[in-house]
Amino acid sequence: MSRILIVFTLLCAGLSILAVGSYGASPNGEHQGPNGSSVQHVNPVVGVPQGASQEAAAAAAAHEVLMALYPAFQAALDTALQQSLAQIPDGNSKVEGIGIGQTVADRILALRGNDGSNAKPIPYVFGTAPGDYQSTPPNFPPQPQFTHWSRVTPFALERASQFRPGPPPALASDPYGDAFNQIKSVGIVNSTTATADEALTGRFWNGAIQNYWNEISQTFSVAHGLTTAQSARLFALLNLSFADDVIAFYDAKYTYNLWRPVTAIRAVDTGINPETVGDPNWLPEVGKTAPDPSYPGAHAVISASGAEVLISFFERDHAEFTVTSEVLPGVERSFTSISTAAEEATLSRIFGGQHFRFDLTTGQRLGRDVADFVLDNFLTPAHGKDESDDK
Repeated sequence: MSRILIVFTLLCAGLSILAVGSYGASPNGEHQGPNGSSVQHVNPVVGVPQGASQEAAAAAAAHEVLMALYPAFQAALDTALQQSLAQIPDGNSKVEGIGIGQTVADRILALRGNDGSNAKPIPYVFGTAPGDYQSTPPNFPPQPQFTHWSRVTPFALERASQFRPGPPPALASDPYGDAFNQIKSVGIVNSTTATADEALTGRFWNGAIQNYWNEISQTFSVAHGLTTAQSARLFALLNLSFADDVIAFYDAKYTYNLWRPVTAIRAVDTGINPETVGDPNWLPEVGKTAPDPSYPGAHAVISASGAEVLISFFERDHAEFTVTSEVLPGVERSFTSISTAAEEATLSRIFGGQHFRFDLTTGQRLGRDVADFVLDNFLTPAHGKDESDDK
C-alpha cells in the first residue's frame, strides 16, 4: 500500500477532529470571522466563562485529540503542549481554557469513536476485463487501499454517495481515446513531448496533497493575522471538507473500479477503440501508481475543495504566494491566485502519469460539491456579513 495515501486519509480525519475541536473550544458564545461576522459553534459548551483563554483551549484540545489518535508520540506531544502553555500567563483564564479544550476534544472524539475508520479493509477481487481495475506495475500491490472507506461515517455529508458522479467515459468513446493518448504522450517517464516544467509539475505535487493545501492555508492565516478562533474555523472548514472528500471519492472509486492509465496503456490492444494503441513498456513519470482505482482523481477532488474553502473564507481568489513540495526538498512554485494553484495541482496528475483527464474534471466537480456543502451548512455566519469590513 501507499503509505503516503494512508497517512493522507488518517491525517484528514485527524486534522478535522483537531480543527473542529480547537474551534469548538474557543470560549466565547460567538466568534468573529475574518469579515467581522459572528460564527456559530460546532459543539457549544454550556456555562463557559467569558474570560477563558482561547489559546489555552486550543492547545489543550489539540493535545487531547492528537494523544488519542497518535499515542506513540506522547513525549513529543506533551513537550509541545508545555511549550504552548508556557507562552500563556498563569491564572484562572489559562486554567479554564485548558479545561474547556479538553472537554470539547473528548466530546468530539466520542462522537467519532465508532465511525468505521478502524474496520478491516474489504478483500478486493481484481477484474480481468478491459477497463477493470488491476494491480499496477512496477510494484504490483497485492490489494488496493481503503476498500472500506466509503463506509466511514462522514463528518458533514449525509452519506458517502451524496455527490457520487456518473460513470467514466466508455472505452470505445472519443473522450476516452483523447484522454488515453494525452497521458500516454505526456505522462510517460522521460517524456519527449512534455515540457521540462510540465514534468517538474508532475513530480512537484506527487505528495500527500492535503499537506500542500494546509501549508497554503497556514501561509494565508499568518499573512492575514488571523486570531485563534479564526484560524481554527479556517482549518476546520478545510479539513472537514478534505475528510469527507476522501470518503466521497473512495465511494466513487470502488463503484466504478476503473483501471489506471498504466494498466490501460500497457494492455494488449483490445480492438475496442481504434484510437488507442498500447505500449507494453510504458511507466509513469513519477514511478509507482497509487493502489486504488483511477476514477475520480484524489488530487483534483482535494485541490478543488481546498481552493473553494480558501476563496470563500478570504472572499478573494487573487493572492501571491509560494508552495513547497512534499517530495522535492528546496523546490518552490509561485502563484498569483488560489485557483491557479488548484489547477496546476490537478493537471500535475496527467504529467505524473497517474490520471486520465476525465478523472480530474470529474474530481474537481466532486471536490467543489463537498466543499460547498460544508461551507453552506457548518460554521456559517450567524448574522450575515459586516459590509463595512473589506479585508
